[in-house]
Amino acid sequence: MNIDHLISEIHKKKSFLCIGLDVDLNKIPKHLLAEEDPIFAFNKAIIDATHHLAVAYKPNTAFYEACGLKGWNALEKTIQYLNENHPEIFTIADAKRGDIGNTSRMYAKAFLEDLGFDSVTVAPYMGKDSVEPFLAFEGKHTILLALTSNAGSSDFQVKMTEGNEVYKTVLETSKSWANSKNLMYVVGATKGDYFEEIRKIVPDSFLLVPGVGAQGGSLSEVCKYGMSKDVGLLVNSSRGIIYAANTRDFADAAATEAHKLQQQMETILDAR
Repeated sequence: MNIDHLISEIHKKKSFLCIGLDVDLNKIPKHLLAEEDPIFAFNKAIIDATHHLAVAYKPNTAFYEACGLKGWNALEKTIQYLNENHPEIFTIADAKRGDIGNTSRMYAKAFLEDLGFDSVTVAPYMGKDSVEPFLAFEGKHTILLALTSNAGSSDFQVKMTEGNEVYKTVLETSKSWANSKNLMYVVGATKGDYFEEIRKIVPDSFLLVPGVGAQGGSLSEVCKYGMSKDVGLLVNSSRGIIYAANTRDFADAAATEAHKLQQQMETILDAR
């Protein structure tokens, strides 16, 4: 999916909602545990109930890796289901990879080619040669960790080095890398007051924004300071939607919560 298609879907659905498929077998409804593949059964039900409200889905691969081969099989079935039935949906492998060039090429191939995700999250700590292998994939996107929503982000990301915060150095430096047009950035919603500064550096890039809802981020603040001329935001909600209920009607409850967020987004888009 190219950016124009994503922007078109945002305006068509009046939504820039990304739903995180972070499946914990200890939290899903108990009746699903009798299914041959409980993880995929859960994901399919969530997707079927919410795909008209979301423009992106983001499985966090740690939740699948923790289940071994069964987890990877469920991840593969989930992305295949999305690609075959909802090709208009932007897909994100939240894998946070990043290593020396040869290793990064294999990570990129695994997620962007073999599994067929539209994008993958990447940690920039090892620099250019650890990121450019991901950027080399035509029509795919690399989502760079810039300013995250966790408490420990202040350990490094906002520290001053040579008169600049580290996260700003990451943003500015990444613009010089090969195929940087394929970059997006992770910026946590709990860092709302930073969005204005971030937009000075990357005015048009899409930002993946976790932290709205369960982590306390403000959607209105994110949009006030972070929205670009083409919207430029994918606001993620995981727990607040997928674990809205653990009863047999869990998917309907998820759709209700997703609809609440989508309605807020529609109001913000209409006001523009």
